[in-house]
Amino acid sequence: MPRLLVFQHVAVEPLGTLDALIRARGHRIRFHNFERHPDAEPQVDRYRGLIVLGGPMNVEDQHRRPHLKTELLAIERALEQGKPVLGICLGAQLLAHVLGAPVQRHSQAEMGWYDVHMSADGRRDPVLGAAGERLPVFQWHSYSYDLPSGATHLARTETCEQQAFRFGSNAYGFQFHLEADSEVIERWLALPSFRAELAAAGLPTDEQAIRAETAKLVAATRSSADAVFNNFLDLIGRPSRRRPLPSRGMPAWTE
Repeated sequence: MPRLLVFQHVAVEPLGTLDALIRARGHRIRFHNFERHPDAEPQVDRYRGLIVLGGPMNVEDQHRRPHLKTELLAIERALEQGKPVLGICLGAQLLAHVLGAPVQRHSQAEMGWYDVHMSADGRRDPVLGAAGERLPVFQWHSYSYDLPSGATHLARTETCEQQAFRFGSNAYGFQFHLEADSEVIERWLALPSFRAELAAAGLPTDEQAIRAETAKLVAATRSSADAVFNNFLDLIGRPSRRRPLPSRGMPAWTE
């Protein structure tokens, strides 16, 4: 039976490094790509956990993208069933919205590498605590969320207070892209839409600077990212032993 349900919004925002970690545990993945199948109505009941990835749309786009309402209902259902949920970037905003928190355009976009500082609760957290007190992470967002009522604030940057939160014991929202490796980042920088968004943001960085920072930071961040994601996957079920990481190019399982 499929173990993990993944909501993907566009092909260029994949699971990244998280994909290999999931498959190394022997879990199967069921992707729903809403760009390709906007009318899909996935049922979370069959799955052990839910991961909601990033995308170029926003919570306020529900009138133009009805699949966002489908996703919000699915997230709510997963929470009701007590299943582990991980929201990344847009996914974190959708999770926050389900929990009643406002989501709005942020005062300053974050695109590129930023130091995330863990709160005291973040340093003690059973998932994010593996990242330590500070971790450079990749960002690409112009919207943010307020901390949902009853949630625990886990991390911040100098320019965005809400970077990570936990709700209950197994629902997490990460505003940043801890899953992004150099290949994913280069794919984004190669897209005209991403380059235009970066240019319009008016930030003191450009494509060349981001590439240089990526070459310097991505490998050092990877071990912490793997530890954080493995902690989250432990919430879904710790296997008796983990398999070796598969080679690149191995296809993910789909229905």
